[in-house]
Amino acid sequence: MTFEPPPFALPPEAPAAQARPHAFELHGRRIEDPFAWLKAENWRAVLKDPAALAPDIRAYLEAENAYAEAALSGASALRKTLVAEMRGRIREDDSSVPDPDGPFAYYTRHREGGQHPLICRRPRTVHRIAEEAEDGETGEQILLDGDREGEGLAFFEIAGAAHSDDHGLLAWGVDTKGSELHTIRVRDLATGEDRPEKVEETAGDAVWNAAGTAFFYVALDENHRPARVLRHRLGTDQALDTVVYEEADPGFFVNIGRTQSGTYLTVTASDHETAEVHLLDRSSDEAPLTCVAPREPQLIYSVEHWGSHLVILTNADGAVDFKIVTCPLDATARENWHDAVPYRPGVMIRHLHVLGNHLVRLELENALPRIVVRDLKGEEHTVSFAEEAYSLGLLPGYEFETARIRFAYSSMTTPSETYDYDCVTRARILRKRQSVPSGHEPADYVTRRLFATAPDGETVPVSLLHRRDTPLDGTAPLLLYGYGSYGTLMPAAFRTNGLSLVDRGFVYAIAHVRGGTEKGWNWYLDGKRERKPNTFTDFVACGQALIEAGYTAKGRIVAHGGSAGGMLMGAAANLAPDLFAGIVADVPFVDVLNTMLDAELPLTPPEWPEWGNPAESLEAFETILSYSPYDNVAAKAYPAILALGGLTDPRVTYWEPAKWVARLRATMTGGGPILCRINMEAGHGGAAGRFDRLEEVGLIYAFALMAAGRAVKPT
Repeated sequence: MTFEPPPFALPPEAPAAQARPHAFELHGRRIEDPFAWLKAENWRAVLKDPAALAPDIRAYLEAENAYAEAALSGASALRKTLVAEMRGRIREDDSSVPDPDGPFAYYTRHREGGQHPLICRRPRTVHRIAEEAEDGETGEQILLDGDREGEGLAFFEIAGAAHSDDHGLLAWGVDTKGSELHTIRVRDLATGEDRPEKVEETAGDAVWNAAGTAFFYVALDENHRPARVLRHRLGTDQALDTVVYEEADPGFFVNIGRTQSGTYLTVTASDHETAEVHLLDRSSDEAPLTCVAPREPQLIYSVEHWGSHLVILTNADGAVDFKIVTCPLDATARENWHDAVPYRPGVMIRHLHVLGNHLVRLELENALPRIVVRDLKGEEHTVSFAEEAYSLGLLPGYEFETARIRFAYSSMTTPSETYDYDCVTRARILRKRQSVPSGHEPADYVTRRLFATAPDGETVPVSLLHRRDTPLDGTAPLLLYGYGSYGTLMPAAFRTNGLSLVDRGFVYAIAHVRGGTEKGWNWYLDGKRERKPNTFTDFVACGQALIEAGYTAKGRIVAHGGSAGGMLMGAAANLAPDLFAGIVADVPFVDVLNTMLDAELPLTPPEWPEWGNPAESLEAFETILSYSPYDNVAAKAYPAILALGGLTDPRVTYWEPAKWVARLRATMTGGGPILCRINMEAGHGGAAGRFDRLEEVGLIYAFALMAAGRAVKPT
């Protein structure tokens, strides 16, 4: 049964940001930026305290929020219905499969009605390991109650939680502003109380030393970049923390981890095309930090420890899709690397997992993933599935001396399934199947993989989901999702929220455009820097192919993308506005040129390998200027656009969507409406509570339904 969704209830006048003269010259070109004033001069202070925002900027953002809310006011009942549907597909008291580590098994769960996770553990017994325990079994210890910790806070998100080797302490990071300036606390698990010390302005993760007397963390610099690794000794002031590693190049970010063996702390400095790894023995306070292999341009590698050797996943020696090498622990230089799994063109190794007697890798071929297990004899076997398109991911645990791996499988029609797999017996045990309390029948849906032809002849994969009874005669609306940056793969996974559109007659499609790695590392390289425009033309080609195949029609597509995918949305709107009924740009990176010219912004220097440095390179300048959505807004009609941002977002700053919307309104000749909504209490990830996030999705889907102009009631 069909019904007409409510129309946009537009107020008489949309907010009009004042155009203030501002321009600069570069490479012989004059660039006009009349809305530059929307960038707060004190943006660093705003990240820490949103109240520091200038009154004129705040007034404009609040006017935009009020306009967007008024425009969508007719859909208030629809939004409530959508949120109720999406919440009905969530098992509210859900929990993860417990992960064994020594005497305990650790897991997260939610309580019914709770917004935030609880981090818990149960005793692990010899005869019945905790991951096999039934729900409600006694012995649970709640280590961290996210609902209680976040009570009364407008924003609350746990960044990470790491227990010490003796299971007595928990280091946990928390963000209460959405700005990703995390505070690390230490909880005594015997008393359940936090120690008085706090470590401020960190990246949020901690790695303990073996003795549990200190932990390592990454500190953010004045420009919000993760630049230093420090050791914090328990019971001492943060000012006394010891610098373990400091990155001198502002283009490199630093992160820390722990080898699966537990022996070493890993310190990785990297940008988007080069990496350098250092190791530190966690058992010794005197052990030096040692570099595995000095950084070389274009050399990427990651490291695991395996007995007397290191196992390294790398693109060295032209291994574009990566290979696995080994080297002695005491001779890690490049000349000592020897192939264990050679490079095979077209087969991309995405992940390496090392156990005591097995090397496990996740690889991708023809956009389909598989797991490959290798034993000490070098014999291999494969774990894969038969669906046309699916998602498969390794879930590394705490333990090293085990033959068990864990993986998660799903498809666009099949809810997620978590399996334990014995690498010796090859027994596959289903530990958890995602529950959909309101009901889900996979047979009612169809998933497909088709290929679009790009202007240069490349074939672009598209994953599709629709109801079996949806007419494929061009009348269906279609949501086309895209990202296409940083080599990020968009899996053909099960997403319960999208069913609210699919059950209303939408076709849901994912365009696996260049800039991702669905077809290998070259697929990524063909969508970055001077080849970035391929991402945008791929996306448009996917929309056109879906029309030609009868899945939808011109003007019935709603495009959706976030962050760098929001840049894709802005570029697609400029390239082919008449293709779309609407566009949702979530925290969109749309002011590309200005951002890449501001070296003080958190992400700018590390992003130059991805987009190019327009200050130094004429080619990068001309390429970015050719597609930057803000700089290419033209006097023409645009589809309905919803731009979303977060005031405390350090990744894609709030002024990017605000400036873009202001220029669209000032320049376009028709179409729309153009709506902008800035969350004044959140950052890049939006609302942190799981049900609060549904409110944001409900807003997006209501907009999509209104833009497409038709909805079908669920049956």
